[in-house]
Amino acid sequence: MKLRFSICCSVLLLFTMLPYSGTAQDTLRIDLSEFIERGLELSGQVAYERTAIDLADNRVNVARAQRILPRVDFSSQHGVIPGVVSKDERNLPPGQWYLDPNLENDWEDWAIFTRAEINAIQPLFSWGAIGNAIQAAQAGARAVQFQFSAVKAEAEVQLLELYYSYLLSVEITRVLEEATDAINQFERRLEEMIEDADPTLKESDIFKFEILKSEFKIRVIEAHEGLYQVERLWNYLLKADQGTVYLPKEQFLEQIPYHVRDFPFYQQMALQNRPELRAAEAGRDALRSSREAVRAQQFPLIFLGITGSYANTPNRPRQTNPFIINSTNYASAGIGFGIRQNLNFSTIRTNLQRADIEYRRVNELENALQDGIMLELNNAYREAVVAESRVNQSRESLTIARNWVRNEQLNYDIGFGDVEDLLDALQKELEIRFELNQYIFELNKKIAELLKTSGLPVRSSFEN
Repeated sequence: MKLRFSICCSVLLLFTMLPYSGTAQDTLRIDLSEFIERGLELSGQVAYERTAIDLADNRVNVARAQRILPRVDFSSQHGVIPGVVSKDERNLPPGQWYLDPNLENDWEDWAIFTRAEINAIQPLFSWGAIGNAIQAAQAGARAVQFQFSAVKAEAEVQLLELYYSYLLSVEITRVLEEATDAINQFERRLEEMIEDADPTLKESDIFKFEILKSEFKIRVIEAHEGLYQVERLWNYLLKADQGTVYLPKEQFLEQIPYHVRDFPFYQQMALQNRPELRAAEAGRDALRSSREAVRAQQFPLIFLGITGSYANTPNRPRQTNPFIINSTNYASAGIGFGIRQNLNFSTIRTNLQRADIEYRRVNELENALQDGIMLELNNAYREAVVAESRVNQSRESLTIARNWVRNEQLNYDIGFGDVEDLLDALQKELEIRFELNQYIFELNKKIAELLKTSGLPVRSSFEN
């Protein structure tokens, strides 16, 4: 005669939602794909992780910039200085005033002094140091991209779970409303039995029913509040405008059309597609190239040097002797080859040893990731298989329960049935419906986690 308390306990899924506020004026319905896409676009966590890709791309650009004129320096000086005057008896021309030992400053003649210098270095041969540095930066950027893919896949699973949580809350509310109708019918039957002084009615049954009815009313209120709560959480995550509420496009919670395949398939897919493993592979490539770049530091860098300088002061003449330079009025340029060698070989060997250690370490990291992924995959596969089995068994149980209800209704209509047996059948049907919705929700979530753990697209199987 009593409802099973396990029905009510399942409602606790809804209790963690945020409070609901206000009544929506404009309702927008979106499907799963739109919900996930919009959620990813507005997610602060995803946006934060995306900046790591921008930083990695920037490091690639910095590495590439070392190939063409990695060092270009420009400087200039400006000021006001006096002119010069020659009192030599030989009456020297201004271009030869450097021969006058008594040349003096002309404190009555002032002019603006301007000087500019530019120096540039162009590497010609670096023994692969620059090329390997670029390859290391590119591989590092790929590693960051794979890491972002892992974060994005995790966010997709969370958003998918939230989407189906809304549908589950709707289904729970619907089932509880039908359960309330059953309780009301049983209450009317009890009142009739009390009025007729039915000897089969026990006083303890009345007390049990009153307690059950009181507890069940609380669960119904909590279920309705949970529905409002998840609606507000939706609108918060989707950044809904004031007066706008988002709702799922579907009206009912449905099992996704996906059948769990054999474990070796997911194992193969995980080893091929998991972004964490791909990131480790890219990291290994980055460290290999970085190690070669460090190794190249043992050899001299051959470069082309370019220099140029120019100075001009109107009141100071330029000297005609090429070996005599007036620092305030001249022009010069030069180009040539150079060799630069780091002679601190001890430091180079230490850096090379560190690069070797880091390379071996990332290899061990890849093995550790494979171990962890296999453990995670085994657990995800087991939970998905169990969830699929629960759904299938619950569907069969629901068919049996409905046959039971029909049988009890027929017996009751022809006068051979019992109200308590009919109520038990109705209660069992409602209980199984409640559990089936819960199992469908768990199955959808477990399949999403299995796909994510296998490195497969999470949304592909849900959208087909």
